[in-house]
Amino acid sequence: MPRFAANLTLMFTEVPFLDRFAQAAEAGFEAVEFLFPYDHPPEAIGERLKTHGLTQALFNLPPGDWAAGERGLAALPDRFEELKAGVETALTYARATGVKRLHLMAGMADRSDRQAQASYRRAVAWTAERLGKEDLDLVLEPINARNMPGYFLNDFGYAADLIRDLGLPNLKLQFDLYHCQILHGDVTMRLRALMPMIGHVQTASVPERHEPGSGEMNDAFLFAELDRLGYDGFIGCEYNPRAGTREGLGWFDAYKGARA
Repeated sequence: MPRFAANLTLMFTEVPFLDRFAQAAEAGFEAVEFLFPYDHPPEAIGERLKTHGLTQALFNLPPGDWAAGERGLAALPDRFEELKAGVETALTYARATGVKRLHLMAGMADRSDRQAQASYRRAVAWTAERLGKEDLDLVLEPINARNMPGYFLNDFGYAADLIRDLGLPNLKLQFDLYHCQILHGDVTMRLRALMPMIGHVQTASVPERHEPGSGEMNDAFLFAELDRLGYDGFIGCEYNPRAGTREGLGWFDAYKGARA
């Protein structure tokens, strides 16, 4: 049975961030993820995880100036040193939380730009190798242009080709069912084809990005397909609750108690 991680950036926002860990555990989640931990001391997050018996499934490496619209540094040729410093910051949080995988955001750049391509490849390879020394995986997530116009990594095929080409054992694909449906469709066949390189999965309904089961996809079928394919990681619930987090958790009832 699939196991789910509550995304604390989007879920349980009825309470302050550090209180969301307790809310997730009380709702029956065994893991959490979020975009960024950097506004809080790493020890504070590690303590919340330990207290509530939660696994940290994922978080993102520093993205640059998020408030100013930056969405990662990897494809920006003049930001490599800043990216490297950000990796070291993230590793402090990784040690405190016990997370096993980190996501590298690509940044806002034209994917046809040769300099951006070279910068992205260099950043991905360097970051994967640095994380490998800490026994961590690096994941890459294609993001659709409707939610993030101008984002460099907006194609699953491009991401898969780069992962294959670099051939680094800890470099994986972050497969968001929501983004895949919007970008390409044919989600099941892409899951089947790409499963050997998938390191993390996320979900939300299409098109509104609400609770699973509330949109055009057969989310329950896709969750069962992940089981059939042998995926044993967490599925991150990166969705916007339609009318309150707890009020929208009816879909989750069938999956509670799926602890390994």
